[in-house]
Amino acid sequence: MRKIRIMEHVSLDGVMQHENDDNFAHGNWTTPYRTPAGLAAVVEAYGTRFDLLLGRRTYDAWAGFWPQAGDSPMANGLNAATKYVATHRPDSLAWGPAQALGADILAGVHSVKATDGPDLLVCGSSTLTSVLLEQGLVDEVVLLVYPVLLGRGKRFFSDRAAPCELALVSTQATATGVLLNTYRHVGALRA
Repeated sequence: MRKIRIMEHVSLDGVMQHENDDNFAHGNWTTPYRTPAGLAAVVEAYGTRFDLLLGRRTYDAWAGFWPQAGDSPMANGLNAATKYVATHRPDSLAWGPAQALGADILAGVHSVKATDGPDLLVCGSSTLTSVLLEQGLVDEVVLLVYPVLLGRGKRFFSDRAAPCELALVSTQATATGVLLNTYRHVGALRA
């Protein structure tokens, strides 16, 4: 059985949005905090072998960038990974290898998770992330927390998510103040 690992870049107030759409004025807010050491930590957190579990908007955005990103450990890993995509347009998954999760997204996730293979990484994909957290399907959460407050934007933590407990596995700080925190899913929140 595969693990589902969520990896997100978030502000201190939980904003995960990076693109300049929906009148979001703070696109590319992570750029000033990027360093070679930080990239190395992210590549290490991804691991050497993984597959991707993506929502359609993230898949489309990444398909427009990563195939042309050149030769690097990050680009090579993302391009080689099988992409399992939550989509209603399965015939248009050109960045492969790719496979649609099917009409019943949760059944598709359960099916893929039950197979042998590498961990399934979820990046971006705010709608899918919320559903996976709500359904208790997440094994690990890796948050790259940036020392900024954005006030508004798509948030990692949905208001619909059921309360749950996470255990801190590790933390690492970059020279620019980004914290890479890894959490293991424990279960429902104990009162």
